[in-house]
Amino acid sequence: MHFDLADLRLFIHIGESPSLTQGARRAFLSPAAASARIKALESQLDTRLLYRDSRGVELTPAGQRLLKHARLIMRQVDYLKCEFTTNDADSAGHIRIFANTTAVTEFLPEVLAGFLAKRPAVTVDLQERMSRDIVRGVLDGSTDMGIIAGPVEATGLQVMHFSTDRLVLVVPAGHMLAGPKPVELKQTLAFQHIGLHEGTTLLSFLRDHVERLGQNFSLRIQVSSFEAICRMVEAGVGIGIIPESAALRHSRTMRLEIVEIDEPWAIRERSILVRELDALPGAVRALIATLMPESVEEGGLTPPDPS
Repeated sequence: MHFDLADLRLFIHIGESPSLTQGARRAFLSPAAASARIKALESQLDTRLLYRDSRGVELTPAGQRLLKHARLIMRQVDYLKCEFTTNDADSAGHIRIFANTTAVTEFLPEVLAGFLAKRPAVTVDLQERMSRDIVRGVLDGSTDMGIIAGPVEATGLQVMHFSTDRLVLVVPAGHMLAGPKPVELKQTLAFQHIGLHEGTTLLSFLRDHVERLGQNFSLRIQVSSFEAICRMVEAGVGIGIIPESAALRHSRTMRLEIVEIDEPWAIRERSILVRELDALPGAVRALIATLMPESVEEGGLTPPDPS
C-alpha cells in the first residue's frame, strides 16, 4: 500500500475544515481535483472516509482514524525537514502549542517573546484549549506540546511538571470577604462574579466545581482578560477568581484585596505534555528547556540558547 504525502496533507486540510471546498483551498487545489484525490484514496483503502452532503463534509469513523495517523506522519515529515534544513537544529521550525487560559494570557507571551527573539526562523501557533482537548491533541499529534494545570490523566504521554499555579479571590478594598482569613468557594457564591468569556479553561474549571456544590454561579459580566476582571472588581462590579500572579501584578496599580481560597483545587501544578520528548525537533525541545531551566542544569534537555 502506497501513500502519497500530498494526499495525506490534503486529507488533513479537509478533515480540519467545514467543507471540501475550504480544505481544497488550503491545499491550493480546485474542489474537483481535491474530490478526485480523496476518492482515489478511498478506493486505495477500500473504505469510505467522508460523509458528503449539502452542508459540507464529515469524517467517517475510518476517516477519523486516518486523520490521526496522517497528522502524526506529516508532523514527523515536518520534523525531518526541519532537522536537515538548518545547521542549528533548534533555530528553525514551526511549533504548535495547545495551552490553558493562564498559560496563554499570563506567562507564555513573555517566555515566547524572549525565545523567538533569539530564533528568527522559528514560528509558533499558540491555541487556547480545554484540558481534555489539550490531552487529546498531544495524543493524536495535532499539537507538538500541551501546557495544562491540575491533575493529568494522560496514559501514553510524558508529563513534566514545571511550576505551580495558585488561584485566589480578588475583591474591592473594604469588601466583607477581604481579610487574612481564607474563604471557601461556596462563601463567594453569595456575590456576583466577574468571569472570563465562554470557552476559556478557567471559566469551565470554576463552573465544574460550582456544579459539584449544587449551586449557581452568578456571572454579572464576562470579559476577555484578567486585567479586565481586576478593573471591574476595583470598580465594585463584583468579585473574581484569577491566578495569584495576575492578582499580584494588578494589585500594584489597582485598589484590590487578594484573599486566599481554602480549596484543594486552588493550588494546581502546571505540566508540559508531549508524546515522546526525544522524538521532538530541536526547536520544541529548546522551548521546553526554556520553561524548565532546572532540567537544563541537570542535563535532561537541550539548552535554550542557540548560540
